[in-house]
Amino acid sequence: MATCPPYPTHPPRPHWWRRAWVRYGALTTLLAVSGLVILALVREQTGTQGFLVGLGLAVLPVPVLVAAFRWLDRVDPGPWRNLLFCFAWGACAAALIAIVANSFATRWIATATADPAGADTLGTTVIAPVVEESAKAAAVLLVFLFRRRDFTGIVDGVVVAGITATGFAFTENILYLGNAFGTDQLTGDSGMASVTAATFFVRVVMSPFAHPLFTVLTGIGFGIAALSTGRHRLRRALLPLAGLLLAMGMHALWNGSAAFGEYGFFAVYAAFMVPSFGLLTWLVIWTRQRELGTVRAELPAYVAAGWLTPAEPYALGSMRARRIARQHARRHAGREGARAVARYEAYATSLAFLRRRGNLGRAGADFAVREQELLAALWHLRATARPALAHAAHATAPPVPRAVPPWTYPYGPHTAYGPHGAYGPHGGYGPADAYGSQGGYGSRDAYGSQGGHGSRDAYGSAYGSYGAYGSAYAAPAPPYTPQTAPAPYAPYAPFTTPHTPYAPPEPYRP
Repeated sequence: MATCPPYPTHPPRPHWWRRAWVRYGALTTLLAVSGLVILALVREQTGTQGFLVGLGLAVLPVPVLVAAFRWLDRVDPGPWRNLLFCFAWGACAAALIAIVANSFATRWIATATADPAGADTLGTTVIAPVVEESAKAAAVLLVFLFRRRDFTGIVDGVVVAGITATGFAFTENILYLGNAFGTDQLTGDSGMASVTAATFFVRVVMSPFAHPLFTVLTGIGFGIAALSTGRHRLRRALLPLAGLLLAMGMHALWNGSAAFGEYGFFAVYAAFMVPSFGLLTWLVIWTRQRELGTVRAELPAYVAAGWLTPAEPYALGSMRARRIARQHARRHAGREGARAVARYEAYATSLAFLRRRGNLGRAGADFAVREQELLAALWHLRATARPALAHAAHATAPPVPRAVPPWTYPYGPHTAYGPHGAYGPHGGYGPADAYGSQGGYGSRDAYGSQGGHGSRDAYGSAYGSYGAYGSAYAAPAPPYTPQTAPAPYAPYAPFTTPHTPYAPPEPYRP
């Protein structure tokens, strides 16, 4: 008689090639070998002096570009290991693939057509864009497939693609600047008239964003695919491909601008590259602001459940409030406190994005598990983060408008309706009104027995004995303690305090 194994059974051990340390080791080895090979190739083409000069000049725009992409990613920052992988892939693997493939294809075309000049032009305008953009897109694809939790939208795609392209441009600039320095050594040129200075101005000063701009189009395609639901599989497959094709086309136009005449480069730069850069910058910043709006819109559900305080959604939805919270924690709890607040902000943002994906039907099967993990992490850090966020909300909240009783309005002795005021004894409609025996505002009113502010109101008794302002101001407001700063929870009082002037209306009861 067969018997079943006891429950639960131990899961089988994964194969050795599926273990994390094996994959990390293989990837690190691949990137290291690629880096050594590309280092040797560039040094061989530029010489030792040219390599060192190119390295020193090419590294200058790298911190600026990396800082710009990190600024875009501050709402929901991804792990540093992803960015290090992307930069290493662009600088080592993608650059090696591009150099080898471009050289091989150009030589093959030159041999087949017996036209070296035409082969160089074709290689620059057609082959190089296809090979280079495909090599850079491979890093975006790997992060999209194997770090799906960290790849949730357009901003993530832009950051991953931009960092990859920054690494690629770094290696390419070493090669171009090193070759330019070698040319100057042969011709004896120096200073501003040298080829090195011209190359530095074009590649580092005028267009450091060229390669990132091309590859960002691919990243946007992957980012939109990440926002698509599982039901749109065709869209998820076509969007990254469309972004890659756009990146190849823009790259080809940029490389071919030199063939448009003496001023072709500057014409393409002014008419196409700069507007495209401005448009994409606006798109990414707008998407970043939408992410902050998502944080403010999704976290109040956890306020109602008791996981967060009412001030936190507002503070977490403002980059200024986040910075103030970290500074406050650093002053009172040191660096560890600031790091705790930063982790709290990251967990809360991930929780908001997770809930948004769940509301849109894009959450995975681990939605509940991931939500509990994030809530547990927030609960663990609440002792340090909540006071800092409350202080930040108090410091950045707008002032609350206060109602002013009507009798405090600065009415003068004579209003704009004549010497006797708006409701004086002599109306403006003559001795006989269409609705009564007296003037328009005399002793007998059209809608009541008294004048505009008598014991009976001009519109009946619905507004009470204090006229059109109703009984809400029948007596002075109760005393309150003056405040010198806005209340920390002011932006969310309409949603958390019932029976306030801004509370949602109650259901209609006939």
